This record gives sequence, structure tokens and C-alpha cells, in this order.
Amino acid sequence: MQPLYKSCYEMDKRCYDEYLLTEDILMEHASMGMERYIRENFKKGSSVLIVAGVGNNGADGIVLARLLEGDYRVFLYVPFGVKSPMAKLQLSRVKRLNIEIIDEVREADIIVDAIFGAGLSRELDEKTRKLIVKLEELNGFKIACDVPTGIDIDGNPLPMAFIADVTITMGALKESLYSDMAKDFVGEVICVDLGVSYKIYIDGFSSDLYLLEQSDMKLPHRDFSKKTHKGTFGHLAVVVGEKEGAGVMSASSALRFGAGLVTVVGDLFNTELPIYLMNGLTLPKKTTAVAFGMGFGYDFEEEIVDDIIDSDLPIVLDADIFSSERVLEFLENRDREIVLTPHPREFVSLWNMTIDEPINISILQANRFNKVREFCSLFPNVTLLLKGANMIIGQDNRLFVNPYGSSNLSKGGSGDVLSGVIGSLLAQGWSGLDSAISASLALTTASNLYSGADYSMLPTDIIENLAKITKL
Repeated sequence: MQPLYKSCYEMDKRCYDEYLLTEDILMEHASMGMERYIRENFKKGSSVLIVAGVGNNGADGIVLARLLEGDYRVFLYVPFGVKSPMAKLQLSRVKRLNIEIIDEVREADIIVDAIFGAGLSRELDEKTRKLIVKLEELNGFKIACDVPTGIDIDGNPLPMAFIADVTITMGALKESLYSDMAKDFVGEVICVDLGVSYKIYIDGFSSDLYLLEQSDMKLPHRDFSKKTHKGTFGHLAVVVGEKEGAGVMSASSALRFGAGLVTVVGDLFNTELPIYLMNGLTLPKKTTAVAFGMGFGYDFEEEIVDDIIDSDLPIVLDADIFSSERVLEFLENRDREIVLTPHPREFVSLWNMTIDEPINISILQANRFNKVREFCSLFPNVTLLLKGANMIIGQDNRLFVNPYGSSNLSKGGSGDVLSGVIGSLLAQGWSGLDSAISASLALTTASNLYSGADYSMLPTDIIENLAKITKL
């Protein structure tokens, strides 16, 4: 996993103050990172349109023009002139070469957005918005320098942004690139060094937010001993209600992901259980974890609900429970391992029941990281997994973001599978945080293994693909 930072200003400042690097040196390395990407991915002679802004982000683009000139056909467009001292210096340098400085947007094989970078705090003016529209109409491969123009420090478009195929960011990874609102704009994110190694650049700078990588996924395994039985790997109880299928999908995914036993708890009227699942009306005596809420409905006065609340078993809560104030009874138990998996609307409902500062979905989506931070600070024993394009997992003062989600998962039942995978790991003795991290990565990995049309994946396809992850 890699740390994410709100801003890299302090890292840059240390490079100047302690390592005696200059702004010019850092800028040269930033542009060399973009140059290296272009040279590795596009043949010499390709055309490159670089659109440079008035400040230092624009200066990065101007340096890139100088580095590419001679091997590529470079068009430099500086639509608003230059203002910062570095931008003026870099422009004076390129004017010593034969770089073609143009006065309007033109088609090219590669389009580089170097208009505005990190730290944008105001809405784009009309001229910049019209420019972005023109750039979007071009067919070339699109690269954003540091941060796509229009994305603010919280990861929100103001009110629109450049849509990049690749964002090449400088120094360290930025929180804003991994917001749900930024996901459609950033494309692939690549981080390049700035005059010192990445390790030195971030040394001593802590973060409470980490970007998950595939290597952070830990899978259940059974090779530590041959003297095992089904009870060795836990017993998950999945409680069903009105929408029986939701619970059955959770139970199936739990058994697929390594739980030794899975019991579907509740009456089944419309669903035939797979032969590998058990059914009962109460929590089995040797239950080691519970999954509850998926498709349960709204009658939370049933006796089974009281039994679950009174239990101290590890539990994953999902879906309908977030519409009931009975969720507060779970949150009051500070000694229990609890994982919450709401989608945005459910989280808003949960938030408004627990925190005296009402929010709506718009406020949440514009401030996902901060709202997860606030909730987890009030309930430090709880592991929260906020669903979305980039799932956020929080516990106490630590946050993790899973960037591998895709539109494949935008279908009913995906969340039920996730709850089952989390429940399986809880039943096998994993902590809530470890369960949520590995389950979220397993879900996105399994969904990305699907080879059919992107609109056609079913939750059962995810469950089947959970078995293929070890073959990656």
C-alpha cells in the first residue's frame, strides 16, 4: 500500500530547504517523468499538443515541449500567457528552439493538459471551460500533468475537468486523485520522482490514508496443517429476511471464500438452498461470526434480531439495518468486532441517526474521505467500508482506498457477495479491518476477471471467480 497526501507542498519545501534543490530542478524531473512515459509508449515522430497554463503546472508542460522537440512534432499552446517566474523562464528557453508555438487547439497523437495542477481552489472560468471542451473533442491520447485541470484538492470537478487517459502526478500520490468524483477524469495514475527518490521524498511525512494495492490482498489458506476439519475454518450464520436471495448469495460467497460451515438462518419460502448450505431458525451454537441486514426487510422487532444484538460474535452489517435505529444498539457495543458496509445512501441514513450534523448524498460524495474520518473517530472500534467507485475502508484514525472498482459491480447483488466474503473472513478469525481490506480486494479482483460483456456480469459470476484468484 502507498500513502496518499492532501498536498505535497511540505515535501517540495524540504527539497529546497534541506536538499538544496531548486524549483528548476524539481520541474525538470517532473517533465522528465512525462517525457519518459511518452517515449516508452509512443514512437518518435508522433505529434504532441501541449497546452500550458499561466503558472508552474504550465511551466512543467513547457519544459516537456523542450525535452521532446527534435524527436516528436511538438505544438505548444499557451492560451492565457504565462505569469509565474518559472513559466516565464521556461518559455524563454523554448523560444531559443524551433518549437512551434500555436495560437489555437489542433489535433495531435498525444494531448497534454498542463493548464492547472494540484491545489485548484476556484471554479474554472468560462475561457478555461471552453478550452477543456475543445480538448475533449480531440482524438489523441490524453495525458494530465499532476492533476487533471479542474479537479480541486478534495477531488471534485470545478465544475468540470479534463478527462485524461493517464495522469502523471509528481512526487507522491494525492488524495484528490482517488475520490469517487475524480475517477472518471484521472484514468491510470502514475507517480514520478522529483529530484530525489520517492523514499527520500516522503520520508518523515505521515498520512492517515493509504492506497491499497493487489499485493495487500491476503487470501484464506489451508496448508498450515493437515489435521483440520470443517470447524477449524469457522461457522458463519447469514440471517435472511424478506429478500431471501440476498442472504443466499452472501452465504454462497462465504463458503466459496473459505468458511468451513455456513448456515442460512431464517424461514425460506421462495428460495431453494444450494445443497452445500445449511438452514436453521436460530444461530447455531458454534457460530463464529454473523452476517446481517442483506435483504432483511424492515421488521427489526423479530426475536432473532434481539439474539444477534445480545451476542458478542463478530458481525458484518449491511443494507436494511442502516434504515433502522436498531443499528445504534450494535454501535453501543464497543467491545465487539463490527464491520459496516453501507452504500452512500445507507451511509447518509446511518450518519443522520448518529451525528448531529445532517448531510445528504451530495455533501457525502463531495467529502467522502473526510466524512469517513469523522465517523470513524466517533466509533473507533468499528470498521467502516463505504461502497462506491473507490471503496473507502476506515477504522479509528486509519483509512484505506481500493481503486480497482469498475462499472461491472454496478448491479444488485454485488454488495451481498461482499458481505459474505467479509463474513467468511470474520468467521475464520480475521479482524474486522483485515477482513474488509482483503474482501474488498477479492471482490474487485473477481469482478475484473469476468470476461463477458461489461453489462452482463451477475453476482454468481463474482462468486465463481473468487475461486480463480489464487491462479493469478
